[in-house]
Amino acid sequence: MQRIIGMKSELDRYVIARVREKRLEQGVSQRAIAFTIGRSASFVGQVESDRFTTKYTVHQLYLIAKDLGCSPAEFFPPLDDPRFENEE
Repeated sequence: MQRIIGMKSELDRYVIARVREKRLEQGVSQRAIAFTIGRSASFVGQVESDRFTTKYTVHQLYLIAKDLGCSPAEFFPPLDDPRFENEE
């Protein structure tokens, strides 16, 4: 069974980590991502922190991918990754 920490599942944490990794690879700040999705920099900080339950929406992930010049699929694990098979 998928372990959930706070209100972020392992899959949530994976996606958030991939967004952060892509963001940092390109030298994009939290403030720039916040501008892209129409939220505050503190919102992005909360998303990237395990202390908060804040997560990106699918629409926000789409906008971030567009801004970073990648596919939203790059934020997600392969479909055959066994770590995420039993998430509810």
